[in-house]
Amino acid sequence: MEKVKVGIIGVGGIANGKHMPSLSALNNVEMVAFCDLIEERAVEGAKKYGVPGAKVFTDYKDLLAMDDIDVVHVCTPNNAHAPITIAALEAGKHVMCEKPMAKNSEEARAMLEAAKRTGKKLTIGYQNRFRPDSLYLKKMCENGELGEIYLAKALAIRRRAVPTWGVFLDEEKQGGGPLIDIGTHSLDLTLWMMDNYKPAMAVGTTYHKLGSKENAANAWGSWDPKKFTVEDSAFGFITFENGATVILESSWALNTLQTGEAMTVLCGTEAGADMLDGLRINGEKYSKTYVFKPELGGKGVDFYEGESITPAELEAKMWIDSVINDTEPLVKPEQALVVTEILEAIYKSAATGKPVYFK
Repeated sequence: MEKVKVGIIGVGGIANGKHMPSLSALNNVEMVAFCDLIEERAVEGAKKYGVPGAKVFTDYKDLLAMDDIDVVHVCTPNNAHAPITIAALEAGKHVMCEKPMAKNSEEARAMLEAAKRTGKKLTIGYQNRFRPDSLYLKKMCENGELGEIYLAKALAIRRRAVPTWGVFLDEEKQGGGPLIDIGTHSLDLTLWMMDNYKPAMAVGTTYHKLGSKENAANAWGSWDPKKFTVEDSAFGFITFENGATVILESSWALNTLQTGEAMTVLCGTEAGADMLDGLRINGEKYSKTYVFKPELGGKGVDFYEGESITPAELEAKMWIDSVINDTEPLVKPEQALVVTEILEAIYKSAATGKPVYFK
């Protein structure tokens, strides 16, 4: 079988930390082109992960002009997700775009429309769906073992872990702080488990209480308060058309000891589940309450004939398989759009002090 040829646009932290290593683990993929505004990054990416003679660009339009590229991975700041993704789809490429789908819902909607118009595949990089605990819990939800899930929490709480590199603190380029950065993962996981993508109303608050502090303790060194233009924590309360409620909590900096990210808590009519201390299932049986912790093995995911790979590698494998076999990707753009719509509603509610109602 001919190998799928991939182009990487944005050769920064997320490309080096997830996308390129995961793609390089697949034997049916070739990375043939690399693009970054900083040429040295693209050159380094090509040297480490590219095929011999891999092309290097500083303008993504030149990469998209290559006829032999099948798939493009968009690993840029959030404000560039939509224009690059739409251009790639229109150039006849399938697209994996890093999360969140876009800076706002208008851009995300335009991306979805471009995918439908061109007939090309589009997926978003929500790799936490591919963790062993997530896959196990999803099967339980699909089998109805939790019953009707009517209350959930989406948790992405860091005590002091503000990303001080790149453009994370730049509201113009990112569209927000921890809510759009890590809250998006928790919300995606929660909605996926509930299979509920029909929000009715959202209320939200955002805070910039600790971001203005000088010489603050932080996992990645003190931040510059003058450049910290996004929230340091954000919280949302979302109701859905079927009456369900989701509470979303996110922070980069918060005075709390209850931390953890990309976690969900689910409360159903038959049982509950949470990821607060590994995966825990709770319920009632024979008039007695119980707590059950499934045995999930190591950090890898058992795939096909017991081969263990990381969640990021599984994400890449299943995405490339969907391209080869012309099947739907696990993360559908329609689902990612709703995540973006809810995040946007929380920001809008926080800015106006009013609830936001979905049409």
